[in-house]
Amino acid sequence: MNLDIFKYSLSNLAHRKTRSLLTSLSILIGIMAIYALVSFGLGLQAYVDSLAEEAGVDKLFVQARGIGAPGTDENFQLTQDDAEFISKIRGTDEVAPLYMKAGKIAWKDEQKYRYLIGFDLKQEELVSQTFATHVVAGRQLRKGETDAVALGYNYQLPQKVFKKKISVGDTIELNGKELKVVGFYSEVGNPSDDANIYISKEGFEELYPETKDTYGWMVVRASADTPAEELADRITERLRKHKGQEEGKEDFFVQTFADALATFNAIINVLKGILYLIGLISVIVAGVNIMNTMYTAVLERTKEIGIMKAIGAANHTILLVFIFESGFLGLVGGVLGVLLGWMVASVGGAAAAASGFALLKPVFPWYLTFGCIGFAFLVGAVSGILPAKQAAALRPVESLRYE
Repeated sequence: MNLDIFKYSLSNLAHRKTRSLLTSLSILIGIMAIYALVSFGLGLQAYVDSLAEEAGVDKLFVQARGIGAPGTDENFQLTQDDAEFISKIRGTDEVAPLYMKAGKIAWKDEQKYRYLIGFDLKQEELVSQTFATHVVAGRQLRKGETDAVALGYNYQLPQKVFKKKISVGDTIELNGKELKVVGFYSEVGNPSDDANIYISKEGFEELYPETKDTYGWMVVRASADTPAEELADRITERLRKHKGQEEGKEDFFVQTFADALATFNAIINVLKGILYLIGLISVIVAGVNIMNTMYTAVLERTKEIGIMKAIGAANHTILLVFIFESGFLGLVGGVLGVLLGWMVASVGGAAAAASGFALLKPVFPWYLTFGCIGFAFLVGAVSGILPAKQAAALRPVESLRYE
């Protein structure tokens, strides 16, 4: 009996195929938006999780409290004395002070301003872990090397930073000084970080002698037996007293890697919430459209419903017919929406990667696929409940007299 009802419902939808397709199209758009947006959101979350796993949560950042990016405000600097003091605080395993400044890099007939990072090569491992990157072409810089430079991932690709790519062994100009490119770092996933310039501490001090022993940023690794949050509080309190500053008026701040990720996650969640809301509104509109379609179907098939009830069809049978029809419309829209959403997200991810935003890589777990299809069916079925109740409530005699 139920199989006959399903066949009957499908034949009705096929008879009104244009209207059925247009109704499914409305939910298709919403599911496509939700599937594509959620896949990007999950991809961003996977990127953050992999970053946390690679960099580790035992890192802390000590930054000068200035305006703009670290190292850009010369009125706020951390000193070598600060670094040495922090290294002696209980719970500190290693400290890596970083020079950071905008530098002018010239290649062929082009000039660009990009971020220049100088550090002591003894802390190469700590710095690489923090930036979640490593040398993938050429070699690492060597301690004391002042005539060499390592570049971010995008420099080895044409049309990314410069029109022509740079290769290992090429010579570039940095602030007017010729330097040999000895290596390239792996891809971080965003154009800014992948266009960084890395140089030894000694090389940086030759380019900017006035900044010697004054830093914009320090990376601190907590020892294995010390929680990063505890060490952050300890550094803040001890360094504030060491510098003779009042609480709340420090010219520095300490942030754990976990706090930095939490801030990043909060921003991502807000963006995801806005995007999901847009997709949800599309699905609600689709549900209203399905409801309107089913109400129209009830009016068109009033006499048909009367005949069914006159020959013994129960109210729950009529309910089942219309709920199945609306649910099936949602199911078709959901399947097509997932398929198109996958296509849109895949093309969008490829375009983002080509533009240097490799972190915007969508992921498609099975639960997202089946969840969207199930949600589409549920929206369709729920949207058909009220029209189905109206159809089931019709009296056979009045239905047969309806013209």
